[in-house]
Amino acid sequence: MIMLKNMVKTQLLLLFLVGVTSVAALSKSELVDLAKLAEQAERHEDMVEYMKELVHLSGMLTDEQRNLLSVAYKNVVGQRRSAWRITKSIEDRHQEKEEEESEELASGYRKEIEKELEAVCKEVLGLISKLLGTVDSTVQPIEAKVFYLKMKGDYLRYLAEIGATEKEEAGKSYEAAWKVAAEMPATHPIRLGLALNYSVYYYEIVDDADEACKLAKNAFDDAIEDMDNLKEESYKDSTLIMQLLRDNLTLWTAEQEEETGQQEFEEEF
Repeated sequence: MIMLKNMVKTQLLLLFLVGVTSVAALSKSELVDLAKLAEQAERHEDMVEYMKELVHLSGMLTDEQRNLLSVAYKNVVGQRRSAWRITKSIEDRHQEKEEEESEELASGYRKEIEKELEAVCKEVLGLISKLLGTVDSTVQPIEAKVFYLKMKGDYLRYLAEIGATEKEEAGKSYEAAWKVAAEMPATHPIRLGLALNYSVYYYEIVDDADEACKLAKNAFDDAIEDMDNLKEESYKDSTLIMQLLRDNLTLWTAEQEEETGQQEFEEEF
């Protein structure tokens, strides 16, 4: 197996050395291998390009491939979300001090970040729309549908954070995913990840702490009751997400005692 992987990497390297560097010239297996290499090298922009081309070629992804797609875009968008929050905080600070020139500079930079963030979010939303049309042909259509609807809700939520879309749009996707997820085990990591991010949506975007806590608590309690049916291969992911749910619940229920301000809440890894 190790020898085979080394052979694949050698073949890919030879492709680049002879000048076949166009993503469109790569096969599906080469795109997947390069996406994995890009992930290991933490070159997530490259990873996005490989996975985007794979979606265009395949129209349908395996479980492993959809996880690669998610990791690629989550990292690329995550960098821009972090940059946006930092820049917005600096802009607000200048505004409070009535430092107009510095505020204007920060505002202009924030808007540039917003353009990048909006472009990437809309790009992945387009891919998700295409993939949602293929879920019935996948090996596990329920899991695939919940995965993509959750992902759609996430990127609509990121757009809502910067005012680039109505917050209700993200809610519709999360709600649709939650209805389908009722058919999945309470301990399934995809269902738990959905509960985690859906509750964050209620807390951060809708500003409804009660609904956020209710959703997170019910998801956590249901998973505890169903622990006997937790599959060994899902144990690590499921228990980690359950811990994140509990951490958020602790933080949110303490809101009455301490102002959380710009606290960044836990989301699915």
